Amino acid sequence: MRGQRIGVLVGGDGPDRAASLATGEAVLGALRASGHEACVLHVDRDLDLALRQAAIDVAFIALHGPAARGALQGLLESCGVPHTGPSLAMASLASDKWRVKELLRLHNIPSAAAYCHARGQGSVSRQHGAFGFPCVVKPRSGSSGVGIARADDRAALESAIESALRFDDDALVERFLEGVEIQVAILDGEALGAVEVRAPGLVDYQARFAGRVELRAPRLSAERLRGVLALACRASRVIGCEGLARVDLILTARGVESVLEIDATPEVGPAATLPSIAELAGLDLSDLVERILDSARLPAARRRDRRELDRVWLTPAPRASAADTH
Repeated sequence: MRGQRIGVLVGGDGPDRAASLATGEAVLGALRASGHEACVLHVDRDLDLALRQAAIDVAFIALHGPAARGALQGLLESCGVPHTGPSLAMASLASDKWRVKELLRLHNIPSAAAYCHARGQGSVSRQHGAFGFPCVVKPRSGSSGVGIARADDRAALESAIESALRFDDDALVERFLEGVEIQVAILDGEALGAVEVRAPGLVDYQARFAGRVELRAPRLSAERLRGVLALACRASRVIGCEGLARVDLILTARGVESVLEIDATPEVGPAATLPSIAELAGLDLSDLVERILDSARLPAARRRDRRELDRVWLTPAPRASAADTH
């Protein structure tokens, strides 16, 4: 990547904007400290114009909200700009928590029981039935812990679903699993490391950015940790994660390991768990950012030189000869 101009894409208009700006600032500092030429590009309706003017060679995606769920990747791939993180198709799939759960179930990877409630579907209580309490409600395609709430009764369930529907048209309701949360970083298909996450309640947006989340090295036996890392790698492969990803798991007191979420565009900012995982693995932020940058690519369908594609598109089709018409 030396000698290439790198654009750090930040912002967006979702509730994750603050997290994106913090990630972008950290990434920009790490890139410049490593000697890269880097600039910040804010993702808005004029991004296509900004991309032409900045003339970047590689895009480092530091977004976590709606724009990073496929739309941004599609624009970059259409412009022939290699980028970090998942492709358009993979970003769209990974952001859909319900589809991810279905895929995990098809591959016999344990995940909490759940159902999906759509806006206007009808009575929440009737659909919930005998599902039980406590449960966790979250937007179907949310990120950064936005819109997550625990419900211990039907009144709290209705309130939590109403809150989740402010961020998406569907709400995901999961059975609450008591246990120790472990977050695993996956880089290019291999486990980079893990941390144990503790908080007084759910690890939601408020807890993360108010500093109420405690991170520590997992207090697991070497054999159990290997099993957790292997399960996280399996889960990331199921949805085809590319570059950096984070897999969140819960370890119950009965020894059951269950996948909570898979984040294909995780944060690397000050409040994120990724820098802590990298530090436990012997990497500082600059090392982590460099390895993420090395994973930047274009999907195979877009790797041909754009000038060659232009020749193919612009060359007139040969006229049919008289002999060909008989």
